Amino acid sequence: MQTTADPDLAVDRTANGKQHFEVLDGLRGTAAMLVVLFHIQGITVSWEGARIILHHAILAVDFFFMLSGFVIGYAYDDRWDRMTVMQFMRLRLIRLHPLVILGTLLGFVSYLVDPFAGNAQTVPIRELLVALSLGLLLLPSPMLPNRWGDTHPFNGPCWSLLQEYIGNIVYALALRHMRARTLGALAVLSGVLLIACTATLDSIDQGSAWPSFWMAPVRLCFPFVTGLWLYRVRDRLPSIRLGWVPLSLLLTGIAAFPTLKPVAGIPLNGLYEALCVILLFPLIVHAGSHSKAGPGMMGLCKASGRISYPIYITHFPFLYIWMNYVANEKPSPARMATIGVALVPFLIIAAWAAYRFWDEPIRTRLRTAFLKRA
Repeated sequence: MQTTADPDLAVDRTANGKQHFEVLDGLRGTAAMLVVLFHIQGITVSWEGARIILHHAILAVDFFFMLSGFVIGYAYDDRWDRMTVMQFMRLRLIRLHPLVILGTLLGFVSYLVDPFAGNAQTVPIRELLVALSLGLLLLPSPMLPNRWGDTHPFNGPCWSLLQEYIGNIVYALALRHMRARTLGALAVLSGVLLIACTATLDSIDQGSAWPSFWMAPVRLCFPFVTGLWLYRVRDRLPSIRLGWVPLSLLLTGIAAFPTLKPVAGIPLNGLYEALCVILLFPLIVHAGSHSKAGPGMMGLCKASGRISYPIYITHFPFLYIWMNYVANEKPSPARMATIGVALVPFLIIAAWAAYRFWDEPIRTRLRTAFLKRA
């Protein structure tokens, strides 16, 4: 479903006995892998636009937001007669925050011990501890050297998890009370805003760094609200069934589409990215919610869903070291290609270990304690 939806669901039923959207699980994993491949290959070619293969893989974040809105509505809309806002937030913290903590700690360690950073990351310990403390709480921190001005310098992708938290809070306080028609109107308004901002910047790839931090909630609003609206009207819309593989190929094609230069002052690249989010992603989510994985693909979809959030939130601390290695050691193209390819299975194994030995046991204990208290 989304980067932050439960991966530990049964094959065909959720923990609450609901139907399980296994294709959406698989698509969440597809989107996460597109982000990882984009980062590895982008660093390999020093982010030279013409040499980047998955130009628009950054749209995976917006896809995650839409999946998040859908699955939050599906998982919680019918539970508010027996659940308080505080209970809802505890459940979401149990689901999300263990890996936030792990990703931040990994980023802190990589900042301290990176053998290829030279003097670029020599920072007073007080500044590091402030950034660490704020990062563990998922709060933005002051910029650190050699981190592109990121709002979460120990683990860049945490910026999108902060928006996920904001989306969850707004859902609990307001969106859950809104009818589908109101949600649709809000989606239209936020879509117009998204097009205007993206066209102005000629790219949707904003929100992770302090200069463009204002764009983060803009990127959140349309897909999250639309995902919730899609869940509410799902049974009223025509059924579309394409399956995990075709929908994954469509996501990959969207990511690999070349960047577009402005024509007659029209920002085609920004418009392309905004229209993918506004037109194509709702179709993909809707089709995925109606599609079945089938016995041959069920296991792959489940594995893809399980690994999606762990790999998304743990891969960047390792890639910071990869970034400094490429920039400062200047390895040969052949060596970079070899290491870059090897990074893929390494990051998958690291993510699986994070899920198996950190995330799963911690969440199990926290859920047990929460249920006893409830």
